[in-house]
Amino acid sequence: MNISLKNKVAIVTGSIQGIGKATAKLFAECGANVVINNNSDEKLLESVADDIRGTGAQVKAVLADVTKRNEAQKLVDAAMELGGVDILVNNAGGLIKRVPIAEFDESHFDTVMDVNLKTAFLMSSLVMPHMKENKSGRIVNIASLAGHDGGGGGAAAYAASKGATWTFTKSLAKEMAPYGVQVNSVSPGFIGSTKFHDTFTPKEVQEKVVASIPLKRAGTSEDVANVILFLASELSDYLTGQIIEVNGGIYMP
Repeated sequence: MNISLKNKVAIVTGSIQGIGKATAKLFAECGANVVINNNSDEKLLESVADDIRGTGAQVKAVLADVTKRNEAQKLVDAAMELGGVDILVNNAGGLIKRVPIAEFDESHFDTVMDVNLKTAFLMSSLVMPHMKENKSGRIVNIASLAGHDGGGGGAAAYAASKGATWTFTKSLAKEMAPYGVQVNSVSPGFIGSTKFHDTFTPKEVQEKVVASIPLKRAGTSEDVANVILFLASELSDYLTGQIIEVNGGIYMP
């Protein structure tokens, strides 16, 4: 079975690397036109856009800080230029740095909440009028295993923001269900070969975590993108308000 997103327009925030990039490219391969985004690296953003255009898709590359409403609006405007907005993947986010709770840093806390949670609120609120009018749409929020287990050392703010992402997903799903819009979340576990873990997780810790995964391997960005595609497609027509765990069995709710 081939999953088709033909004639769909998708916005993927934070999409120049990792899960975001893999998702945007997979959507394009399945026929969607896509809006990709980054907030600082215009050269890399354009390079990723050119790579995705190789699939034959139309691609809008938008340099914008989606923690700010006026800049987040640029992504929605770009989608409308492509014909509408059918799918939103709220992928922008990050740990930023590890800060123990005993060393609570208010500025760091605000930054983490803005990047991981506020961006999802802003982007969702901006696409809602279009999806309501069309009486259809898919929103996928990216959570994390850290929302279940609190994450590693110094990741309390990040873990809290991801736990809040689950609750937001359920609230938004209830609000949008009467309009035929489905809202779900994907919660990745340990995804290897990413800037996230290469930056924040020592090699010996990475090896220890992978050894504890029942499937005995780290996840890949493509593993997560495949599940996001499922949620964006008609195969998930009776699914909303759900958190899908993609973790190789390391956490089984």
